[in-house]
Amino acid sequence: MTRPDTPRALVTGGNRGIGRAIAAALIAEGCAVTITARDPAAGEAAAEALGCDWMRADVAEPETLHGLIDMPFDILVNNAGILPEGSLLDNPEGFVDAMAVMVTGPFLLIRALAPGMGRRGWGRIVNLSSSMGSFASGLSGPNGYGIAKAALNALTHVLPRDLPEGVKINAMDPGWVATRMGGEHAPGDPEDAAAEAVRLALLPEDGPTGGFWRHGYRAEW
Repeated sequence: MTRPDTPRALVTGGNRGIGRAIAAALIAEGCAVTITARDPAAGEAAAEALGCDWMRADVAEPETLHGLIDMPFDILVNNAGILPEGSLLDNPEGFVDAMAVMVTGPFLLIRALAPGMGRRGWGRIVNLSSSMGSFASGLSGPNGYGIAKAALNALTHVLPRDLPEGVKINAMDPGWVATRMGGEHAPGDPEDAAAEAVRLALLPEDGPTGGFWRHGYRAEW
């Protein structure tokens, strides 16, 4: 299965933070990138700065994803995320929102875009997960965050059995990164996280699938 000369990539939540760094890195690798953003002004400004396309979409609102369904993307980076606060019992809406943004939304996009990837014979799906969604690390995320990331990991683990030939899927843990979500004092930077995402987005034919990665090494589920 041959990689397209100019792979077409979709990066959700690509107007800031890790998503924006991933979009920039994919552009540098010769990809034609489209980012999504919930806020039209932020999406337009980021796309202009990056030199890419953008679409208004909110992965928590499936009706906003309809415009993406028939587009011929070769790479899907499920980056959009939220960090709900409070306990699960005191803030149950946080659990619902976390599952919508970080599990249901990515699944709907995968289901919509994977068949086209299969018809073209090449596709890569990268799910932005977290060590907070790792059972080995204790599912330490607040509210529904860790649960949603664990579910995203499970989706990544099982989907290779159903994806078309030539389509690979992997999850990655970017670590604690200095973004609006991670906070300005986090030790990691978005560019390092982006490098791992790009590696997985451009895997060769003999590359792995169904794995969970951090800094080039397999992470514990």
